[in-house]
Amino acid sequence: MRIFVSIASYCDPVLPFTLQRAVATAADPGRLHFGVVEQSPAGTPRVAPPGAGSRLSQVHIALPDARGPCWARALAMSLYDGEDWFLQLDSHMDFDPGWDQRLVTQAQALGGPARGLVISTYPEAFRFVDGHPVRDRPTNGVLVQAVKRGTGFAADHPVLSFEAHPLDQADAVAAVHVGAGCLFAPGRIAHAFPYDPWLYFHGEEQALALRLYTHGWDLFHVRGLPIHHLYNDAGSGAPPRPLHWDPAHQAAREIDWWALEQRSRLRLQSLLEGRDLGVYGLGTARSLADYATFSGIDYASRTLAPAAYLLPEP
Repeated sequence: MRIFVSIASYCDPVLPFTLQRAVATAADPGRLHFGVVEQSPAGTPRVAPPGAGSRLSQVHIALPDARGPCWARALAMSLYDGEDWFLQLDSHMDFDPGWDQRLVTQAQALGGPARGLVISTYPEAFRFVDGHPVRDRPTNGVLVQAVKRGTGFAADHPVLSFEAHPLDQADAVAAVHVGAGCLFAPGRIAHAFPYDPWLYFHGEEQALALRLYTHGWDLFHVRGLPIHHLYNDAGSGAPPRPLHWDPAHQAAREIDWWALEQRSRLRLQSLLEGRDLGVYGLGTARSLADYATFSGIDYASRTLAPAAYLLPEP
């Protein structure tokens, strides 16, 4: 049961740690194939293979040529080589012992790989203390994604903000959203749902969740997700990561990040309008009206029911 691990990295000093920890904590590192797209300054050494029988495929992109997170994720997904399972991660992650077998077991319990399904959420945080990873804000429940409270639809675009809330239960929860930085699925997702390179960053998770849902795939949050995320804040204990849209980086590019963001918003709107986007479009197994009933997020009317915020119905 081989696992392809897709990682898009942007000037991330934590990338080597992520690869090394994934291998060191895996139950069977020999089944791991890492597909890394590293966007880094000229002269940056290639990341070293993490060893232990794992495989590393990598592509290097010069910073002036980088076109955003979704474009990089699409390139990383293209390195998939027929593995049984697909795991998409950010480049700054930590792992619990046996994480690979735990994910496979959780997916199999839900009917995978024969069933089209995705396990995903915004993972629990970790930080570095004296150079060592330390878990932060642990929960014994299921981290369930919902629209961020106090936010809603803007007047000029359909992008929404989401957050994760702990739900105190042991069983898996049917999900309405996915986290692009931690997503586990049968390997055939790479052929069935190639990442849309015309998206930029905001809205990518909405587009992917809707594509999966309308094609009949089921989304889940599970208890005890064995992967953890390093957030880019002052308390992380790691050097701050530059971002694709930082002014100093943008100055070296011909295409402004805001132009890519505007194009991305139009791309999401085209998806919602049911336009023919080929393999990047919506399916016919379920409708957006079905999704509105399921999630409380009604894209047609641009309204949000209390369920969209994980609030009780009045």
